[in-house]
Amino acid sequence: MTSHHRAARHRRPRKVLALGLPVAAAAAGVLAYGSVFGLGPGADGRAVAAEVPAGAADAADGFASVDALGQNGTYGGRNGRTVTVTTLADLEKYATAPEPYVIVVAGTIAVAPVGKEIKVASDKTIIGSGTSGHIVGGGFFLGQGVHNVIIRNLTIRDSYQGVWNDKEHDFDAVQMDGAHHVWIDHNDLRHTADGLIDVRKDSTYVTVSWNRLSNANKAFGIGWTENLVTDITIHHNWIRETEQRNPSTDNAAHAHLYNNYLEDVAGTAITSAYGNYARGRTRMVLENSYFQGVRNPVIKDATAALVQRGNLFSGTSGRNESGGTAFDPRASYAYTADAAADVPARVKAGAGPRTSVGRPATAATTGAAAGTLTVAKDGTGQYRTVQAAVNAVPAGNTSRVVISVKPGTYRETVSIPANKPHVTIQGSGASRKDTVIVYGNAAGMPKPDGSGTYGTPGSATVAVRSDDSHLRNLTVSNDFDEAAHQSLTGHQAVALLTTADRIVLDSLIVTGDQDTLELETAAKDKPGRVYMRNSYVIGNVDFVFGRATAVIDQSIITLKKRWNGTSAGYVTAPSTPAGRKGILINRSTINGDVTAGSFHLGRNWHPGGDTTADPQTTVRDSELSAAIKRTPWTDMGGFSWKEDRFAEYGNTGPGAGPASTERPHLTATQAASQEVADWLGDWTP
Repeated sequence: MTSHHRAARHRRPRKVLALGLPVAAAAAGVLAYGSVFGLGPGADGRAVAAEVPAGAADAADGFASVDALGQNGTYGGRNGRTVTVTTLADLEKYATAPEPYVIVVAGTIAVAPVGKEIKVASDKTIIGSGTSGHIVGGGFFLGQGVHNVIIRNLTIRDSYQGVWNDKEHDFDAVQMDGAHHVWIDHNDLRHTADGLIDVRKDSTYVTVSWNRLSNANKAFGIGWTENLVTDITIHHNWIRETEQRNPSTDNAAHAHLYNNYLEDVAGTAITSAYGNYARGRTRMVLENSYFQGVRNPVIKDATAALVQRGNLFSGTSGRNESGGTAFDPRASYAYTADAAADVPARVKAGAGPRTSVGRPATAATTGAAAGTLTVAKDGTGQYRTVQAAVNAVPAGNTSRVVISVKPGTYRETVSIPANKPHVTIQGSGASRKDTVIVYGNAAGMPKPDGSGTYGTPGSATVAVRSDDSHLRNLTVSNDFDEAAHQSLTGHQAVALLTTADRIVLDSLIVTGDQDTLELETAAKDKPGRVYMRNSYVIGNVDFVFGRATAVIDQSIITLKKRWNGTSAGYVTAPSTPAGRKGILINRSTINGDVTAGSFHLGRNWHPGGDTTADPQTTVRDSELSAAIKRTPWTDMGGFSWKEDRFAEYGNTGPGAGPASTERPHLTATQAASQEVADWLGDWTP
């Protein structure tokens, strides 16, 4: 907003709140920013409120991402609560529940009796907390019809019963019989009595990625059916010191294997019988994988089709076969394979559980010139500042560059320019609190070069001006001290500014006072879509504002008191152009430690008196605290909010209220056209 209109708003009385906890978190007695999306371990070891770990909101790639069988990709339990478990009883309780859950395994859980496979119901994410999540002596079972399951960042080990090629004990790490839409990612699977992974009985739409599979007779079996049903993607796995089924793929309709590293270390007690095996009528595409020391690295039945391309073989012996016509994986999903020569180093570094699991850097997610750039204040990375890493990204990059920022507080401003798209800045810590980018500029502050004041957009701590860029697992803060600068005109102080299209903001804390989160477009006639999820936004005056088409989904919006301890404010100030979507707050919570009835949900911003603007905010399916006024919308700059687009639908909590002329509600028909997909159009984040 212009300085003129923003300054005028300072003369209004304000009451606001201090950083508050979501209701559920406060009731559980947990700390701010932690444990707000579900449940975690309490004093008695049972489940209470827990923070969603970074990566829990990720969706699968490969065949698990395909819309089929009534399921739109694989995203696990991200639509449900988060629970942290430390006991077998709690793990079973939530894994078998009919509701969606993100289940965070914190610590080692011993399975009893040994070999028991915990039954997993649909719509679940089971994810390790950092590298601490271990399942010992058992595994998981996904039965007929179970779907939309993610098993991620876990170590599953040690159900071995002393017999190497064990025919008596069917103790797997993960077994599925007739399941679909399953993603097994970033796990360490080892030393089981039977297979590490079994994908059986027409299970399909499965992706297995970035896992370590080791120290077992049978690594990975697929099939055991006469039907050509299974569609499976297997990529970036490190399969080492396993004898057979590496994997063995029987009657798979489409098996796409790429960028896997198969290693048989010389001089050990374990010797590979074979590597990748296309059995029966399997159709397999095998590309850009690396085979080290493996006997019979690639074999096929006469009835199978196996297309090889780009693979490398070092110290291998025996059969290495291909033949027939398979299929084109790109007809089902997009991917970019790494060069086979890069696979050993990349997979060794990236496979298995990680402190902060997220999408790893591959050729599909990194720039060809820059790869993954690391930032660390202590000099252990490639760069000491985030901006230095951004500067190193080549202009005009055509594929994703990941800037991985180690934990610490980085006092700097960061700007991703418009000519550097596909940039991801992500914290590498276990929590979004671990990596903080902070600065304290305000709109009315003079620039050091004497060229005037910063203005509202120029005050941003982080500015994302390039399309297809992402921020993940970070805190972005503007800590401008209003109390110390009362003589300054222009207290707008932006933490995060976006001015581009297809921006993903995931697992963030964005905190400030006035104008915390500015969501704009590069120009009034340019698109600018933003999808924020699993995040906190904290502020007091117009702290979510701008003309972008923006979705804030499954997040916490925390109302904050003003510098002088008073409570009053406005959550949103959209300046949406006519004919476009504005701000959608969906499945979120708005609360904070402020006076009851002191905050508006929004007001209509017409920048510079622009009569063509048609501001829009919709708040739906969200929980509103008592801080929200009974008449939640108000005018701004002489324009009536009733002539613009403000509405609610399906909200709950003490701050929700019935429909009236002062509180419009969408009808069910109207709500059906104001979903997240309607906001984002042809873009799926």
